[in-house]
Amino acid sequence: MVEIVPYQASWPAEFREIASGLRRDLRGLALRIDHIGSTSVPGLPAKDIIDIQITVARLDAQVVAAMTTLGYHQSEGAWRDHCPPGFAGSDAEWEKLLFQPPPGQRRTNIHVRVQGRANQRYALLFRDYLRAHPAVAKAYAELKRRLAQHLADPQTYPDVKDPAVDLIYLAAEEWAAVTRWQPGPSDA
Repeated sequence: MVEIVPYQASWPAEFREIASGLRRDLRGLALRIDHIGSTSVPGLPAKDIIDIQITVARLDAQVVAAMTTLGYHQSEGAWRDHCPPGFAGSDAEWEKLLFQPPPGQRRTNIHVRVQGRANQRYALLFRDYLRAHPAVAKAYAELKRRLAQHLADPQTYPDVKDPAVDLIYLAAEEWAAVTRWQPGPSDA
């Protein structure tokens, strides 16, 4: 079952604690470390899992070795993010590495994406758009609550949620064009 919990004021501090260790231990491999996903949006209910995006120059064995040395384990399978409708670029724009935390660390999803690729930008734009548009965040929260309550198979949660996320993302792209949005400084 997918459980959506009320926003927790502790989430930003929990992110900073984990990110601080990652920043220290990954040194120059991590170009940016950002708090992404629903737990990064003040007031937004979410699954109690901190999503962290580590931006790197390339997805390679050096990144995998560094993360596994820190106790993270790579999620099985070839990982790529959902591609929104209308995207005309290469499938490589959506590739990523996904890691789960070492034993004893709070639940996190560590998304490792390449600097400048569409999926790296998507995560930051989506977060910033929801932060700037609380009414959209509130509607998104209601969608997530209803999906979590009514989906018989929790494995389908992301598949059902993705089209709604795309609607928000497409509005965020329009907002980005009007405001000349650019990612701010890294969160860690």
